[in-house]
Amino acid sequence: MKTNRNIDILVSELNKSIKELNFGGYPAELYEPIEYILTLGGKRMRPLLTLLAYGIKKEDWQKILKPALAVEVFHNFTLVHDDIMDDAPLRRGKTTVHEKWNSNTAILSGDTMSIYVYELLLEAETDDIAYILRQFNRCAIEVCEGQQLDMNFETEERIEEIDYINMIMLKTAVLLGFSLELGGLLGGMTKEEAVKLRNFGIHMGIGFQLKDDILDVYGEQEKFGKQVGGDIISNKKTFLLIKAMELANADQKNTLTLLLQDKEIDSIKKVNAVKELYDELGVKEASEEKMNLFFDKAFATLDQLNEPEESLVELKEFAKSIIARDK
Repeated sequence: MKTNRNIDILVSELNKSIKELNFGGYPAELYEPIEYILTLGGKRMRPLLTLLAYGIKKEDWQKILKPALAVEVFHNFTLVHDDIMDDAPLRRGKTTVHEKWNSNTAILSGDTMSIYVYELLLEAETDDIAYILRQFNRCAIEVCEGQQLDMNFETEERIEEIDYINMIMLKTAVLLGFSLELGGLLGGMTKEEAVKLRNFGIHMGIGFQLKDDILDVYGEQEKFGKQVGGDIISNKKTFLLIKAMELANADQKNTLTLLLQDKEIDSIKKVNAVKELYDELGVKEASEEKMNLFFDKAFATLDQLNEPEESLVELKEFAKSIIARDK
């Protein structure tokens, strides 16, 4: 196994390169929020996937650090705007941009980040930058579609499982897919090979979000890093709630509906009552089955690449670490 693509080294280099990005300095109110959100931390999963995909065929990953950071800048742009829409007070345990400054500043800073993505992508050494930009544009629009669907779901009484899977595919998974596709293309893969990498990332991303839904209810508080049961408290239509409504009999459905509608109920009591219903219905097991289905699809797609197994080791190991996460 090649050692120059060690995950820790890659993450360290990504963090160093983020600090070296020069967005601009004046007016400070526009650029300080960008530096702030990008240095709050995070897993750097998306640019890391770009580097790992590139590394399947090539070893000089330093050449694509800036294009790889494009997906991280775009991801953080979506977080800034999502936090405004959700009126979220915290992001990664710190004050959100719109709370620390104001919503108008957050919108402008986010817009600037979204434009700067193209500057970073244009650093790519490729004979077909137009194709890469079109693939990114498609991904960016799909992320917006997913966010709109997620907001639509807040006011829709009933959501089908297939609709939820489609929403998380757009909102979360397609950017993981593009991150891998970008790395594959820059590493010399054909468009057809890079599409297989993209599909691998999309399947992984869906499984990743389903795991997040499960951890929100069944994760350990000290490991999960945020309030367990938060989705239940906010009546968020996750896969678990959708599956519970599908499996419940009339009495169970009525009980669940009353729990969701009760605005006076103690939050801990609500979480425990809904969780008890989930346990009765086998919702956790059904959700894990669906999650594992997408993880299996991901690895089956990756195995379609005609590449030596040793070239895929680090990418597979990183994917397995995502599957095994407990936070």
